[in-house]
Amino acid sequence: MSPVATANTPATGAPDVRSSPPPPSVTNHLRARFAAPSIRLSLCRNRLRTQKPPSRWIASLSVCLGRTLLHPLSLTFPTGKVTGLIGHNGSGKSTLLKMLGRHQPPSAGEVLLDGQPLESWGSKAFARKVAYLPQQLPPAEGMTVRELVAIGRYPWHGALGRFGAADREKVEEAIALVGLKPLAHRLVDSLSGGERQRAWIAMLVAQDSRCLLLDEPTSALDIAHQVDVLALVHRLSQQRGLTVIAVLHDINMAARYCDYLVALRGGEMIAQGTPAELMRSDTLEQIYGIPMGILPHPAGAAPVSFVY
Repeated sequence: MSPVATANTPATGAPDVRSSPPPPSVTNHLRARFAAPSIRLSLCRNRLRTQKPPSRWIASLSVCLGRTLLHPLSLTFPTGKVTGLIGHNGSGKSTLLKMLGRHQPPSAGEVLLDGQPLESWGSKAFARKVAYLPQQLPPAEGMTVRELVAIGRYPWHGALGRFGAADREKVEEAIALVGLKPLAHRLVDSLSGGERQRAWIAMLVAQDSRCLLLDEPTSALDIAHQVDVLALVHRLSQQRGLTVIAVLHDINMAARYCDYLVALRGGEMIAQGTPAELMRSDTLEQIYGIPMGILPHPAGAAPVSFVY
């Protein structure tokens, strides 16, 4: 499945959104890269709505590909908040996120979404609930920002796949929300790293899903663009009541921009809670396996960790 999470998109190029459509080969590549597989994965009682108590996603599952990648888990993700998945490389963060996005089948176990097995959801119905952005993005050669963002509207098309006024309105709203309105006509590949990442996030916003799954959204970005992207994600969560689950490597960035943290090590969940609850020397040493200290933030924000 794609960031637009649909395998039932029209066979033609991107819809007309005040500019000519991109070459069919480009949109076909995007759809093929993110086509939703049919897998056995599920998640329990996730009500992706605003102003509701925390949703409880219960996963009793494991993943074995030559070795155990993920052990049985039981998790609670707060609704309308940003949750960061933290831990060392190979701890199972991306594997867990792929399961939630229907990209990785478990070796055993089950997860439900709104009380239904995940595999029972059609591609478009699931895409209207959950949007997934992988770490490795496909090329968007020849596509403008507006054309890329428009792909996010495919799950909402009618039977004939018509792209109407409501879709255009959603596209323009998403572009404005991420601050790319002056660059909407620009080719995606001509943007800076931070601008390009915002364009992809705008596509998820246009998809109008209630939950965003982001796999290392700040990878390969300098610190200024990391702050820019994570601040944007947190602001979108607050303004639109979105549930965001993101894989992050920088513990200090995660503590600053996430409302909740889930820590994995060796495929096991070893801690979960607010940044204030997890930003403790003993907890961080358990997560990362090295001695770490904590300092109060001079501006009163989340504590800052350091390595001894």
